[in-house]
Amino acid sequence: MRYFILSVLLVAGLSTATAQACYWQQHVDYKIDVDLDVQSNRYTGKMKLVYQNNSSDTLDQVFFHLYNNAFQPNSMMDMRSRTIADPDRRVGDRILGLAGAEVGFLHVKNLKQEGKSLEPKEWETILQVPLSKPILPKGTTTFELEFEGQSPLQVRRSGRDNREGIEFSMSQWYPKLCEYDIHGWHANPYIGREFHGVWGNFEVNASLDGSYIMAATGVLQNPEDIGFGYEKPDTKVKKKEGGKLVWRWKAENVHDFVWSADPDYKHVVRKMVNGPELHFFYQEGEETKDWAELPAATEKAFAEMNRRFGVYPYHTFSVIQGGDGGMEYPMATLITGNRTFESLLGVTVHEMIHSWYQGVLATDESLYPWMDEGFTSFAESEVMAVLQELPDDEDPHLGAYQGYFALVQAGLQEPLTTHADHYKTNRAYGVNAYGKGEVTLGQLCYIVGQQVLEAGMRRYFRDWKFKHPTVDDFKRCIEKEAKMELDWYFEYWVHTNETIDYLIGQVTEANEKSYIELRRKGNMPMPVELVVTYVSGKKEWIYIPLTLMYGSKAESPKGLGRVDLQPWPWTHPSYVVELNGPKSSILKVEIDPSMRMADVDRANNTYSEKILKAGPGK
Repeated sequence: MRYFILSVLLVAGLSTATAQACYWQQHVDYKIDVDLDVQSNRYTGKMKLVYQNNSSDTLDQVFFHLYNNAFQPNSMMDMRSRTIADPDRRVGDRILGLAGAEVGFLHVKNLKQEGKSLEPKEWETILQVPLSKPILPKGTTTFELEFEGQSPLQVRRSGRDNREGIEFSMSQWYPKLCEYDIHGWHANPYIGREFHGVWGNFEVNASLDGSYIMAATGVLQNPEDIGFGYEKPDTKVKKKEGGKLVWRWKAENVHDFVWSADPDYKHVVRKMVNGPELHFFYQEGEETKDWAELPAATEKAFAEMNRRFGVYPYHTFSVIQGGDGGMEYPMATLITGNRTFESLLGVTVHEMIHSWYQGVLATDESLYPWMDEGFTSFAESEVMAVLQELPDDEDPHLGAYQGYFALVQAGLQEPLTTHADHYKTNRAYGVNAYGKGEVTLGQLCYIVGQQVLEAGMRRYFRDWKFKHPTVDDFKRCIEKEAKMELDWYFEYWVHTNETIDYLIGQVTEANEKSYIELRRKGNMPMPVELVVTYVSGKKEWIYIPLTLMYGSKAESPKGLGRVDLQPWPWTHPSYVVELNGPKSSILKVEIDPSMRMADVDRANNTYSEKILKAGPGK
């Protein structure tokens, strides 16, 4: 058995090394000049892209996202919003009512490859571009184009004149190259869900009315030209009357670029000792008075994330009032700002943590939204517990578990493998992406232990930053730290709707020994932890791993004696635990008192004489 286990672990290690060695991803460099007319809400631009094909495939076409075209009556986003069972209240049927200067659009013209004109075809939010010259494996090509867009009145992440009076929230604003990877092109129409982008570098020169203040992804290259001093904790742009200012930005090794503009922004800077320079942009007023406390709290959150989950690699991060809620982008976030401090801090911490699980670990959000939203929600709960100084016995993940249980009870479950755009309900998407995604890590704490999980997440961040990792890449990182196999967990939890339900059946005695029957009622197998409380006051922690794990958890609850039993084969529906002493010596037996296993029926997890009178296994 030892040799078999060693072979499994060696293969797992080789798998990780092989995954890294065989991995490839595309690269693009953008140079964009954009001019915004704040009166008409239209913008025009020129863009040059240098695209590097790092695949082994010859590409005879490329695709671009034209996100703003979704903000038109009868678009796919509009139709989806009006026909889904539970529409997003921020959209509803409002796109249908947009007309004229209120709609959004983004169109490309004069598209050339290596100086030769191309004839693209616009499919609403996707631009299909047949190439004049195929891009060979390991080859590079250059595209040049012009574009014109209009910022929509309806704000869904992007848009103008949001409900708090922020004039321009400029996300998804430029023709964005679609990602190509081992699965092929990801030319997903925009209906309001997630994003995926090519790693690269951005140079953006934005020309706009001199009375406006601009916030953006990246580092401002010409602060002296526009009086945008960073040396003071509270700075304002010098207003240029009757003309325009050009804001020059650079962002390296990112997969998107966001910006916002408003004439009434206040700009606050906080320089961390061991961390990025933090920037805050908001409209000063009674409803945003709590923003004064936000810089110090955000610094604490960054420090906690750096310590536990990996070090943020960029030099700046901006918290920008704008958009329609909270939305993450590389090196920045758009959030609505008229909130209580608790709400303001919560949304800032959540969107900030996306910098780890979307900005740096750029999984394909459309395929794996739970690896972004769920991992972010898990880390947010952990960090907020520290910031709010929650007591140790208060579970910061309880809400995520409750949301998952409610979805199961409602019969609305869909597998985590469901593409983000194709969920039947917004509720199922939201619970899966945020709640069940968070429970994924909560249960891994149960399976491998908190310290091992966090070490695995740091390894994951270290090994896969600036890449597009998948579920298997994450799984291998945790397996290496835990020294156990986890295929079974992800196969059940991610690919199926199977649920977990363990119960205590008959408790009997014979020859001064007690026998506790455990049953697996749900179809998903899990390791089982029991805490036995004796009449004497003694407590024991009994650990039953799964055979499928080929290993066991090292972590034990403090203050309890540990008893390790033989693994439970997943094929066996029941398991008997033998204890020394008669049944009368047992006060209580409970399955998973930590409540980290997502058991859908905890009413049958406890045995005591009082419960026994109602009947075993009830």
